[in-house]
Order: sequence, then structure tokens, then C-alpha cells
Amino acid sequence: MREDVKPSFGGALFVIIFLVIAMSTQIFILHSNWTTHITLLLVTSIAAVVALMSGYKWEDIQEGILYGCEIAMLPMLILMLVGVLIASWIAAGTIPSLIYYGLKILSPKIFLFSVALICSIASLATGSSWTTGATFGVAFMGIGAGLGIPAPMTAGAAISGAIFGDKMSPLSDSTNLAAGVAEADLFDHIKSMMYSTGPALLISLVLYLIMGFKFSAAEIDQSNITIILDGLKNNFYISPIAFIPPIIVVVLAIKKVSGLAVMIIASFIGVAFAMVFQGYNITEMLSFLQNGFVSDVGISEIDSLLSRGGLQSMMWTISLGFIALSFGGLLEKTRMLEVLLEKIKGLVKTTGGLVATHVLSSIFVNIFSASQYMAIIIPGRMLVPVYKEKNILPQVASRVCEDSATVTSPLIPWGLCGVYFAGVLGVPTMQYLPYVFLSFLAPIITMIFGFTNKFIFKEGEIDSVKTYSGENLKKIV
Repeated sequence: MREDVKPSFGGALFVIIFLVIAMSTQIFILHSNWTTHITLLLVTSIAAVVALMSGYKWEDIQEGILYGCEIAMLPMLILMLVGVLIASWIAAGTIPSLIYYGLKILSPKIFLFSVALICSIASLATGSSWTTGATFGVAFMGIGAGLGIPAPMTAGAAISGAIFGDKMSPLSDSTNLAAGVAEADLFDHIKSMMYSTGPALLISLVLYLIMGFKFSAAEIDQSNITIILDGLKNNFYISPIAFIPPIIVVVLAIKKVSGLAVMIIASFIGVAFAMVFQGYNITEMLSFLQNGFVSDVGISEIDSLLSRGGLQSMMWTISLGFIALSFGGLLEKTRMLEVLLEKIKGLVKTTGGLVATHVLSSIFVNIFSASQYMAIIIPGRMLVPVYKEKNILPQVASRVCEDSATVTSPLIPWGLCGVYFAGVLGVPTMQYLPYVFLSFLAPIITMIFGFTNKFIFKEGEIDSVKTYSGENLKKIV
């Protein structure tokens, strides 16, 4: 980052206003959800022009764009393999078996509640909301369709559970990152989050339970479910043995195997199961992995549910991720985000103002950088000194990082998590957004604590904590 050049507040604000107007026009006036790439390219071009006018050279702008692409590289590679994994698990009978047994066991009334609860447990065990979404989430989308539950509701419940487990798990990258940024002990950070995230999950589960009351088993077409069950049983390998691949994924995640390696191993296991139990040959499997599985059993509900996956199915999502993070990297490296955030530091005189400023800043960076990692790091490092000045313990700052940046990231249509969940679950971000209750509740609860001084731990109130050293922080960030 160049220290000798700094854009004006007006220039940086112009870029943000242009983005808001451009995206609003695309979504609400033109009603075009498929041109986001071009809109973001246009906004990135405007940001580059503002940076050039501010004194930056093209090399600086290109460095910012490539920095964003570097951040996107690993998540986008994982996303490619998610498409491969979904296709191999359908062919192996894993996803059909999850749907089959789910339809037999789950009642419509408790379905949404069960989805959120099971996904929270799975994500807590794996430390990854993405892994949970690509496995349990995909299966629940199929079960929900069979039970007559609207897809956006199912997706919202799955995402709420997945992000709870992700932010509470010591295996999660965002959990470790937030603790490192705030210089907090990891397990003090997790304990601190229980005060805000715990109630947010409980309230979400109650809301999902209430929503489920309007879905009565008596109103479900049981004959249609019977047709789906018979179709699955007659055309796919349905057996508890098919649950071995997701069990292996959970075990590998607990063993802290990298997400990229987990996806590769899980996909190969799916291929082996498909060839052994379903009888597919290598040529058919290569086609599925590349272009997606195609179900042609003649039952529309099954064919629409299980014709999906493949590497190519993820390329629209992947290209959007690269463009969005290129824009975010440009904003960071040309210091536009820094200039904008400096203007709101005057709002931190009270504890409530500090927490609210931290929450809103993180959401702001999430929206305009498309990266929850930037949303944790930039506002966190800017405001941690203010927490110290007020003698507030670091686990409070780290908690606010997660209660703002991590939980709201799936709500940004062009953000990494929003792009991911929309692509994997097959539901546009703006459709599932109203049902991701935990994403709204956690920031509200943490701001209420700030204004009421509840659970705002200060020096001397509890035992002193161990903090990360500067060297460890560098490794995490």
C-alpha cells in the first residue's frame, strides 16, 4: 500500500455511490440478476479512473486487482470442486440416499428447525459452513422440495445453521482470524460469542419452528412423496452405506485437512462408489464431473432435483467471485476503504457507539469488498486500539468482528459467501436473504449489548487473558 498517495473522501465516496446506484438499477429497475458481472466490471473501471486521478499509477491499480484475485483463488478452486463433488455424490447414491431417508424421517412441521439444528452441528464439527452447505445443505434442498417447503426457506435455515457452527468452531478460519485480529485468546473469543451468537441461534430455531407450523403433513401430497421415494429406490443406490462419503468428510475436517484436499478426496470417493454400486463406467463419470449429473428417470420432481453439479455449473459463480474480489482489492490497495472508514471514527466516544460503528463498518466493508476476511481485518485493526483505550478485553472486539462480518457475508449477492451459497443451493441470494435469521439477529444483539454495557468485559472484571503475539497475528492474517 502506497503511503505517499491518498484519494480524497469525495472521490472514494463517489465510487461507493456509483456502485449503489449501478447495483440498484440492475436489480430493482432492470430486474436483471444475471448481469452482475458487467455491472461490477463497470464499477471497477470507475474506481480505477478515480484512483488514477488521485495520483496512483496503473501498476498500483493492477496490484490491487491481482491482490483481490489472490484472495479469491483458494475459495474459487474449492467452488470448482464443489461442483465436481455434487455430481459424484449424486451418481454414487449419497445425495439420493440422504433425500430418501430424510423424506421418510422428517416431518414438514419440524423440517426447518431440523435443518438449522443439524447444519449447525455439522458446521461446528467441520469448522466450515461451505462444506456443510455443499453436503447437508444440498440434501436438505432436495428433502424440502419433496415436502413442499419453499426453497428459499430451506436455504435460509441451512445457512443460519452453517454460519453458526462456522463462527463457533475452533477449526474455522474466520474464528481464528477474528481472534488473531483482535489479539484475543481463541477460546476466550469462542466463550464471548456464546453471549450473542447463542441467543441468536435459539431465537432463530424458535422462528423456524413457528414457520414450520403452517406446513402440515395432512396438506402434503403423500402420493407424490411415494412416487419420489419409489423413483429414488428404483433408480439409485439407496443404502446407509452411501453415507460413508459425508462421514469421511466430517472426519477429515476434524483432522484439520485443508478444504481443497477434502473436496478432492470426497469427490474421488464418490466416483468409486458410483462405479462400484451404481455401475457407471469411467467415461460416464468424467462427463458427470465436467458437465453435471443428468437424471432421466422420468419423474419430473427427481429429475429436477438431481440434474445438477459438475465443474462447468460453477463457472458463472466463480467468475463473479473473481470480479467482485478484484474490485474489493482495488478499493483496499488504493486506500479508498481506509479514507471512508476514517470519517466514522469520531462516532466511537461511547461503548455503544464503538460497537455500533464496528458492526456497521464491517457490514460496509463486506458489501464493498465482497470479502468477509477484509471485513474482519480492516475495521478490526482500525478499532482495536479504541477498545484498548476503553479497557475493553480483546474477546469483545473479536466477538463484534464475527457478529458483523462473518454472519452478514452470505447476504451479499456478489460477496464470496453469497456467491457460494447461491451457486451450491440453487437459490438466488436475494430470495433466501429474508430467512437467514441468524445473520440479522447476531448484529442486533451485539449492538444492544454495546448500548446497555451488558457482557462488555473490561480489564479486571475477569481473569486476564493470553493474547496472540504480533508474529502469530501475521501468520493468521
